[in-house]
Amino acid sequence: MHTTDTTDARTARESTDSKGSKARQIPSDGGPEPSGSGACRVAPDGGEPIIDDHEDEPPNEDPPVVVKIGGARAVDPAGAIQDVAHLVANGREVVVVHGGSTAVDETLEELGEEATYVETPGGVVGRFTDERTMEVFTMVMPGKLNTDIVATLREAGVDALGLSGVDGGLLTGPRKSAVRVVEDGKKKIKRGDHSGKITDVNASLLSTLLGDGYVPVVTVPMLADDGVPVNADADRAAAAVAGALGAQLVVLTDVSGVYENPDDDSTLIESVRTAAEFEALEDAAEGFMTKKVMAAEEALSGGATEVIVADANNRDPIVDALSGGGTHVYDSVLDETGDEEEVTAE
Repeated sequence: MHTTDTTDARTARESTDSKGSKARQIPSDGGPEPSGSGACRVAPDGGEPIIDDHEDEPPNEDPPVVVKIGGARAVDPAGAIQDVAHLVANGREVVVVHGGSTAVDETLEELGEEATYVETPGGVVGRFTDERTMEVFTMVMPGKLNTDIVATLREAGVDALGLSGVDGGLLTGPRKSAVRVVEDGKKKIKRGDHSGKITDVNASLLSTLLGDGYVPVVTVPMLADDGVPVNADADRAAAAVAGALGAQLVVLTDVSGVYENPDDDSTLIESVRTAAEFEALEDAAEGFMTKKVMAAEEALSGGATEVIVADANNRDPIVDALSGGGTHVYDSVLDETGDEEEVTAE
């Protein structure tokens, strides 16, 4: 297995560009068949066969797009699904990474249990994943949610393929069995956590799938260094994947981006290009947005070309984001970086 360290991942895309071709459908109107000797395969919707042959078309020079679809109840994925289909039909490589915090919490509640969230000394709030929560998490995320998203994409004509971070050692790194938290104003060590920090991405696996015309749909859990599946934050999983592929990262959420004043939607921060502007972005981010800004820095440090935080509920959320909507963070902000203690939340 070949993995790419997320801190040195810009080179991961070099092998992808030499890989092959996208899928193209054989004409059904009686027109001439495409030239070349590509192999045929069945279309995702069971329709006309597809031929993998783009010898007569120039390669797409645009970087891949990694799309993070949030798991909050207020996020409607319908527009994102259609945008993925649109991008793929126009030759763009796309990887989807999804969360599912709401579904995990709802399932825990149905089972008579309660989700536990903790806050780090740095003010980051995230899920504490004990053994029972990890069981439910594994059942919901790669089980139901990933399957549902893959099925919906395939219905839209996208050749989607579901993967957890465990599959093929896609997302790996050290396990954290304890985290530093703040409870009742006091700093404590909370043990029994089933989470980890993603440090390596099997970029060659993703590159192979993209080169063969598939859209990987990725979810945590990740695979810890002790061989055990553990939780990891989905925003930061998307950041690791985007860094490994040298991609543009579009983080879809339930607001239009990061606001200078979170209570005033006219204060959207549209562009972040300098270290000073990024520091202001960090200061402006509150609540769940804190992790998204943290993920943006990690993605850019790992090799991503750009990070966009945008509204999932727009009519064309991904296309709109790539066309200038949302908050755009560029790799020029990397003059000054810093690490924040993290907890995990999908």
